[in-house]
Amino acid sequence: MTKYVGLIGYPLGHSISPPMQQAAFDHYKLDLRYEVWETKPNEFDALNDKLRRPSTLGANVTVPYKETILPLIDMLDDLARQIGAVNTVVNTGGKLSGHNTDAAGFLRALRQEGGFEPKGKRVVMLGAGGVAKAAGFVLARAGVKSIAIADVVTERAQGLSASLKSLGVEALVLASGKESLKAALADCDLIVNCTPVGMKHSPTEGQSPLEANLIPKKALVYDVVYNPIETPLLLAAKSVGARTLGGLAMLVYQGAAAFELWTGRKAPIDIMFEAAKGAL
Repeated sequence: MTKYVGLIGYPLGHSISPPMQQAAFDHYKLDLRYEVWETKPNEFDALNDKLRRPSTLGANVTVPYKETILPLIDMLDDLARQIGAVNTVVNTGGKLSGHNTDAAGFLRALRQEGGFEPKGKRVVMLGAGGVAKAAGFVLARAGVKSIAIADVVTERAQGLSASLKSLGVEALVLASGKESLKAALADCDLIVNCTPVGMKHSPTEGQSPLEANLIPKKALVYDVVYNPIETPLLLAAKSVGARTLGGLAMLVYQGAAAFELWTGRKAPIDIMFEAAKGAL
């Protein structure tokens, strides 16, 4: 029987996960199909039955549902529980387990592709949603000196700050307004964009969350948005001579970890990278 893995989110026009994961399934000649399950907020409740069907192997979860999905999950692994966000679901006999592969994918890309060791560094994080939770968690565990959080929803930033402080890292919420952000950026080593600003097929396509004159040349600018490959933020960073890291490597590494959870097989990383780049 053909089994299915779905990508849950809204909107999903930007996603390249389907061709990337399908290439990995086809490499092993698995009878699996990766589908796009674009889900509007008023359709979300119907996912419970869909995820538990015998034909459903699991799912990926993306914006804006990485936290919303939690009440549907029967079992959370330790990492997903600590982070408070799920991006991978596995269906085992009608029971759903939730996992977070964003965290490992984020850190692996930062170290291997960005050549950046977080220990002792100062970080400015844009956004405080599901991806920011995963990124903040692994950065705290990796021993960063501080994380300054900027988010349009102050309460969300405060919640993330409190969680990170419990891990022993200095975490502060930047007040709304450019001055506090400007001061934090001037003194940072790493800027991480965990918002969808600049993402293709989104309402903010073509926009950057930061103006070029706010980006310090010494910082590494890491944009988790992967479509387009060169986001407006990365182009702004390059214009002032800062180093950059796009979101494609994180996408592939988190996708490889999800593939291994679904199939129990070693992910064909090179094939997934090739398919992802081809899709872009």
